[in-house]
Amino acid sequence: MIILGIETSCDETAAAVVGDDRSIYSNIILTQLKEHRPYGGVVPEIAARAHLDYLDDVIREALINSGKDLESLDGVAVTGGPGLIGGVTVGVMTAKAISAVHNLPFIAVNHLEGHALTARLTNDVKFPYLLLLVSGGHCQLLVVEDVGKYVRLGTTIDDAIGEAFDKTAKLLSLGYPGGPALEAAAKKGDPNRFKLPKPLFGRPGCDFSFSGLKTAVRNTVYKFPDGQLSPIDAADLAASFQTSVGDVITDRCNNALDSFLKTYTIDNPQLIVAGGVAANLYLRSCIEKLCDRRNIQMIAPPRKLCTDNAAMIAWAGLENLRRGINSNLDFAPRPRWPLDGL
Repeated sequence: MIILGIETSCDETAAAVVGDDRSIYSNIILTQLKEHRPYGGVVPEIAARAHLDYLDDVIREALINSGKDLESLDGVAVTGGPGLIGGVTVGVMTAKAISAVHNLPFIAVNHLEGHALTARLTNDVKFPYLLLLVSGGHCQLLVVEDVGKYVRLGTTIDDAIGEAFDKTAKLLSLGYPGGPALEAAAKKGDPNRFKLPKPLFGRPGCDFSFSGLKTAVRNTVYKFPDGQLSPIDAADLAASFQTSVGDVITDRCNNALDSFLKTYTIDNPQLIVAGGVAANLYLRSCIEKLCDRRNIQMIAPPRKLCTDNAAMIAWAGLENLRRGINSNLDFAPRPRWPLDGL
């Protein structure tokens, strides 16, 4: 089985061809950094227009690089949501057209399920497993019982972790995109210089909160004359922020592991870390240390498959299709689409 995947939920225009033997025949990702950099963040209208301009060429390149043609495909999968509705619509309508013209099954994929199942593509992970899903718009701890079957243990009660990274980077004038810029600055900083809060740390449950931490960073910045930080100040504050986030995530994951292991009897329990923020090597190291202490295997996909990509969408579509699940051509793009149905 060979699936074409299409991803246009935010600011990456992506297409990939993936096989059921877990082969990634091609995985083309066109970023829109230059379009959004002048604004310091993603502008939905600009993103949607860029997808319109680039998607056909990206799909063509993915097919050429894969050595496959449309006639050799068994289906076309596309992000159906959640995401910026303009971009999602561009991808969905393109996938529907390919499906209709070539008589291929059409699979609308939940973008979060793409992240959730990536470890099955890269590492052939078996169900069930614990998932930490961290990205610009989402921060959740879930049990992945099967394709389409998710149990939410915790979520953010305010900001997503990626949003907190991006806004903190903007406060520190570190540049765009904010997450990688903050990670790079933190490597040069002293994480002990600024004492920042660790929201919900040590409390029961698996929920997250980052708005108070973000506010603490802003208040710290405003204590400097005219809010101007030297490069050393910015690096130290970035390191302090990242350390607080790492401590919070470790604490929340520890609680989630307690709940997971009480409910499920598994010989080789695994904690999977997925989503764009999973590309942050410091946060990965924090979770790895926790898993080492608890004798749990931690798996994170390669960094290129953590950020938005079409290979994960193709694989999620494939996982659904081989279970006999596909979508009707009247599917409506969804700006919001909770993974667990809540």
